[in-house]
Amino acid sequence: MSWSNDVLARAEALVAGYPEPRSAVMPLLYLAMREDQGLTADGMRQVAEYTGLTSVQVESVASFYSMYKRDSVGDYIVSVCTSISCHLLGGDEVLAAVAEETGVPPGESGADGGFSIEGVECLGACGGAPAVQVNYELVEGVTPDSGRRLCRWLAYDRPVVVSSDQMQTEFGGIRSFDWGPAEPGGATGPVPAFGPLGTEGPRS
Repeated sequence: MSWSNDVLARAEALVAGYPEPRSAVMPLLYLAMREDQGLTADGMRQVAEYTGLTSVQVESVASFYSMYKRDSVGDYIVSVCTSISCHLLGGDEVLAAVAEETGVPPGESGADGGFSIEGVECLGACGGAPAVQVNYELVEGVTPDSGRRLCRWLAYDRPVVVSSDQMQTEFGGIRSFDWGPAEPGGATGPVPAFGPLGTEGPRS
């Protein structure tokens, strides 16, 4: 197993925080995805060892939830909501604009590893529809034009960190609610930025 000592220590601490080791399977999968740049067979076996589950049981969890990526993904996952509120307010048009701007069809990743584009179900921001996420950082009130500008910014500036607050200011519109104080960090890759897991910073 190629995990660093720091990641191994984080995995052990995660398991120790649950009454049953198997309860740690989902956060451990994020840790594995971050460390291995995607969920690999070896990573899922490592999670199985920590949790006492079989590799098949771990893979069944990983295959059920769409945020666990078992295939290679781009540096930026652009997720466009196409559920009812976003659909009625132009979500499909935003998805089409993003796909055209990046040259990556929905459900696919670009050959150069820059973008993965996906249409997704509800992002929980119906009041600020259409909603978009970049590496799971939210932007509300996106239009086809601002979606294109967002993708150009990602392609040309190649930001190391993407944050909801910055993207909302530059590319967003109506928000569903007041977000409150700005978050100090953001996502540095196509894994949700969870402070307790250490996935919001550079890889070890």
